[in-house]
Amino acid sequence: MRTPLLALILVTGCGRLDQVGKAPDFSPLEGSYQHHAMYSSPMPEQTDPNDPSDASSLWTANRASLLGDRRAGHSGDILTVVIEINDSAQISNSSGRSRTGSQSMGISSLFGIPQRLDQKLPEGASMAEAVATDSSSTFSGNGSVARNEKLTLRVAATVVEELPNGVLRIEGQQEVRVNFELRELIVTGYVRPADVSRQNEITYDKIAGARISYGGRGQITDVQQPRYGQQITDILLPF
Repeated sequence: MRTPLLALILVTGCGRLDQVGKAPDFSPLEGSYQHHAMYSSPMPEQTDPNDPSDASSLWTANRASLLGDRRAGHSGDILTVVIEINDSAQISNSSGRSRTGSQSMGISSLFGIPQRLDQKLPEGASMAEAVATDSSSTFSGNGSVARNEKLTLRVAATVVEELPNGVLRIEGQQEVRVNFELRELIVTGYVRPADVSRQNEITYDKIAGARISYGGRGQITDVQQPRYGQQITDILLPF
């Protein structure tokens, strides 16, 4: 039993020994959905061959023109996600319960049987008051939750997939490394092309199934986290 456990601890502890004294590595983009969408061939733009106005007009409607719509709408396009979270919640609950009960039972007369039994019972005992019970219980509980979250960020995301119903699946990842600490921002979700503004931006509250992760990794994050052994004991110990 000790040998496998010791081996597990050694493997867990030695997994990051090659990072000692080095800054955390960036996550590779090769092989991700963003990388695949960027290198995929774009769909050809649909034009009406019977309408010659586009070819002769100075103000064409294609995306490369001065007045063209440059909003993201196809796989591989890039748009800006604006994250401005300022939420607060406060919940307070209290409950109380109290119950008291008493019961008594006695046989004072039953064909003279209680009187005969009283003669054989110890002194002071009587069937007239055979059983008497009292019970009481009290419960009270209080709970409160107070949260206040504020986050303001902007990140570029890539359209990685066009769904059959026209909805776009986006994915954005941003990493900034300062000294030995790496800050990570990840945004994924589904957006409608109509919700993308003329500035090619979309707010987080218009992203369906939004998954926003803001964190980091590095030396400072390692110090703030409990050691692996402490995390394991917190899970396994029942007290």
